[in-house]
Amino acid sequence: MVAQTSDGRILLVKKLGGLFAIIFGCLLTAVGVTFEYGGTTFIGVLLLIVGAALLVLKIIRRNQGPPLT
Repeated sequence: MVAQTSDGRILLVKKLGGLFAIIFGCLLTAVGVTFEYGGTTFIGVLLLIVGAALLVLKIIRRNQGPPLT
């Protein structure tokens, strides 16, 4: 079953934004830990948290609706 929403573009932006934030967060965290840059590590972890939050918000939004009874 496919959910039809009127704000599909917002959901797409949250999904892609979350994925890109997680990817860049992983890269920045790896570089920061490897070269011992505290600021880069912090930004990488922050991007990981933001990316995960965007994906969670997207999943919560998608699963809202009338219960299936």
